[in-house]
Order: sequence, then C-alpha cells, then structure tokens
Amino acid sequence: MRLRALLDTASLGLSLLGGEDELERAVRGVMTTDLRDPSRYLSGGELVLTGLAWRREPGDSERFVRILAAEGVAGLAAGEAELGSVPEDLVRACARHRLPLFSVTEAVSFASITEYVVRQVSAERAGDLAAVVDRHRRLMTSGPAGGGPDAVLDLLGSDLDLRAWVLSPTGRRIAGSTLTDQGPEPPEGIGARLAGAHLAASREGRRGPYRVTLDGTAYALFPVRQEGREARETLLSDWLLAVEADIVDWPAERLDLLQGVTQLIAVERERRDAARTVRRRLAQEVLELVQTGAAPTEIAARLRLAVPVLLPGPSAAPRWQIVVAQVERDGDEGPGGPAAQALLEEVLAAPGASGPEPSERIAVAHTGDEAVALVPLSPTADGDGEGLHATALLSAVGEPLGRGLADDGRLTIGVSAPVHSAEGLRGALEEARHARRVAAARPGRVCTAGHEELASHVLLLPFVPDDVRRAFTARLLDPLRDYDRRHRAELIPTLEAFLDCDGSWTRCAARLHLHVNTLRYRVGRIEQLTGRDLSRLEDKLDFFLALRMS
Repeated sequence: MRLRALLDTASLGLSLLGGEDELERAVRGVMTTDLRDPSRYLSGGELVLTGLAWRREPGDSERFVRILAAEGVAGLAAGEAELGSVPEDLVRACARHRLPLFSVTEAVSFASITEYVVRQVSAERAGDLAAVVDRHRRLMTSGPAGGGPDAVLDLLGSDLDLRAWVLSPTGRRIAGSTLTDQGPEPPEGIGARLAGAHLAASREGRRGPYRVTLDGTAYALFPVRQEGREARETLLSDWLLAVEADIVDWPAERLDLLQGVTQLIAVERERRDAARTVRRRLAQEVLELVQTGAAPTEIAARLRLAVPVLLPGPSAAPRWQIVVAQVERDGDEGPGGPAAQALLEEVLAAPGASGPEPSERIAVAHTGDEAVALVPLSPTADGDGEGLHATALLSAVGEPLGRGLADDGRLTIGVSAPVHSAEGLRGALEEARHARRVAAARPGRVCTAGHEELASHVLLLPFVPDDVRRAFTARLLDPLRDYDRRHRAELIPTLEAFLDCDGSWTRCAARLHLHVNTLRYRVGRIEQLTGRDLSRLEDKLDFFLALRMS
C-alpha cells in the first residue's frame, strides 16, 4: 500500500505536515517506538509511529529523523497526546531528510493504525501471490509453444503494465510487447546500450537482475541463461530480458515471476538454436570440402543443397562470401570455435548486416578457435552487387561487444570478396583469413578488415617484424622528434601535412596557416636533418610508411 492511501482514510486521523511529494512510497509494515535509536528493529518501508517520548531537546529531532531516513522508512507519524502538537524542530528535520511526516490526533490510538496497516499489507500480499500464481499459469500456456516470447511479453504488458524486450548480446530486438503505446521496439540506441551494460555486469560476476538508468529511465536486466552452461562460456552469446522499470521496491513474488519468464525465453532460445543445426551442418560440410582440397564439382554439388535452405524460394545461383572470426582471451584458453560460431551468427544477424531476414541466411561452421560463415548473396537485377562490408558489420554491434570483452579479450573479423562459383571458395577463405589477421594487428577490442584492404600497403605493415619497424621509423623520424622537443618546431606535423597534401606547397601552407616561405624553411630543415629529398617519390614513400608504422 502507499502512504497516500493512509492519508485518504479519514478514520485514521492522520494530518500531513510535510513530504507531499513522497506520498507514493510503499508501506511494507508498521512499527511503534519511543527509542532514541530504533535502527536495529527497522528493515525499510515501515510507517513509524511515535509518541515523542524520546525528545528531550530540539536537537533530538534531527538525530532521530536522520536514523529513520538512513534505514529507509516510508514515513513518520507523531502522536499529539504527549506534547499537544508536533514540534516545529521535528517538522524541519523531516523536511531536510525528505521524510513524510504525519500528526496523529489524540482520539486515535496507535493500535488502530497498526491493525489497519497490517490488514491492508497482508491483503495486498495475498492478492499479489494469487495473481502471480495465475500469471505463471498463463505464461506457461503462452510460452514458446503458444506464441513465442512476444506472447509472453504481451502478458507482462497487459497484466503488469511492464514494457519489456528480449535482446541479443548486441542489443538486437528478438521480441517485444505489441500492446504498449510505444510499440515493440526499444527507444532508438537504447538496445545496444542495455546490451553493453548487461555484458559489463555479467563479466564482473554480478548477480542479476542488473539495475541501470539511461537518459533518466530505469531499466532492469534479467540474464537468460542457457541450461547447463557456465556464464563465462556463454557471456558473448546470451540473450537478456530488459524491463523498463525500477525494481528496487519490487516484492520477491514479482521478481520470481520475471525469473520464470527468462526460463521460458531460454526454451525459445534452445528451439531457435536447434533450427540452426541444419545450416551449421551444411556450412561445416562445405568448409571441410574446401579445406581438404575436394574437387570443385563436389563442392558445387554441396552448395546446390545449401541454396534452398539459405535462400528459400525460387532463386538463381547465388554468389558467396566468406567471413572469418576469432575470439581471443587473455590469460586463459578462450572460448574456442563454438563460442566464436555463436558470436559470428549474432554479428551477421544484426540489422543491415546481411540484408532482409538475415537469421535465415546464416550458415556458420567452426574449426579450432576459428568460426567461418558461408554467406549467400542474392543475385541482383544486373547479376552483381556489393555484398558484405567489414565496417558495416560493426556499425550496430561494436560498442556492446567491446564492453563485454572489456580488458580481457578481442574479437577480430575478416571478410572476403564475393565469388561466383565453388572454384573461388578456397581463395575466398584464405582472403578472409588474411583480412582477419590484418584486423588482429589493429588496436581495439573489436576490429574488422575487408578484402578491399588487401590490395593496400596496410596488408604488409602488420606483418613487418617489430624490431624492423622500430629501426626503420627511428632512422627517419627520431632526428625530427629530437629537434621538435628542443625547438618546438613542429616538424613532424609539418611532414604529415605535406604528405597529405601530395607535396602541394600552397595547400599545405593553407592547412597549417603558414606563409609558404615558412613552410619551405621547415621542409628544408626536415631534409637537412634526415638527408632525404622530399621532391623524390622514393623518399616521400619512406616518410609515409614510417609515419604509418610509428
């Protein structure tokens, strides 16, 4: 029950002296005391009744109210029988600590107030328990066999007025209530942020549900655990139930109900994983054929079996792309191929990653610590198309996955160019693996690289030995750095701008806000210190590579 309900009950003889903005506080019990420090008997949520016998001087009010506020009581009701009226120092103390204060007329006994509160709280708990039992029954009949997670979340919306979503580890909406005014989608950008908060809390070992506040709105995050598997093993592939609510005042029965909902959702997760078994097996068979050097005709025959599964409906022979992923862990053996497989499936299922209805187009195998995806591309009107792009894969999933990996792991992904036949798959696989190694050489927790980068110097730089890189950059750039430290001449920034402007004096001077003569002086100093000539292509290229490797 709420404090406001007590105030609205005329027979209780309560008058509000302060705290009108706090009248929606929940009352979980009642306690009568005249102890100067009753904290050992308080657990939070009580309406405290007092005859003020503890008050001997005005300063006592501040100490008494501070104790009640620290213990989280709902409100204070002071009787008028002892002093005739409630002292002003008590009114001021309650106002300072935002504690609602009532006066109790002398004609009403504390016993009658206690009896009323206990009766109301007991009735509400009994009603809540009966409602919870009924909801459990209805949820079980509306679970995966009776409409999926959306039906379950619709019940939460209609019966408990809760807005909730089932989210993937990257924040992709898997299910949501259709009965709310705002629709089944979470607010823009919120899904990824909630997923990131869930991953961060999970990897810290905290017990769910997790409370988080985003943009002034409170949310509760309930992990959806896969049966019989360790939380760390499934950290980057677990779903979550996100509820738009502050659960701090929730009774245990309601929390138990939401935990039951997560169990129903886990059943749906297992059902969907089972549906992916065929696609996984197809990808595994194709991968084994490609890696063992099988004849192109044998690979093509297996691909023909995959097309109806991955591209339902009439379709011409598709083009194919290969995506390779690896999850690296610091300090342990890492999750290995199966975890990378589940994670790559999630990345490719993100909105925009692989076109419409991407979950039906994913075929991911694993070998060792590596996951390999076979992605069909529907033929376009001109028989061509761009296919997947490495940068697009992380547009919606990079931030939450980065929070989940935090300081003890990395995800690296490589994407091949599209190929038109089985003969090209072996080359596409090697291309994707090379691209992943390029991504692995970059800083950051979540990195990708695509086939288009393999025709650039960036393919070569990551594989130059560290001692060679250091020697090369030191020979060219250390004289300039030393000069800059001594004279603050900004030779390094000048060199970078000069190369970016393709050696154009006027454009470089304009970018640096310098006179052309000043720029010529700086370039001359660079050439003097390094013994190089910036009018020669070879020396420009050496400087360019040194800057990229530094």
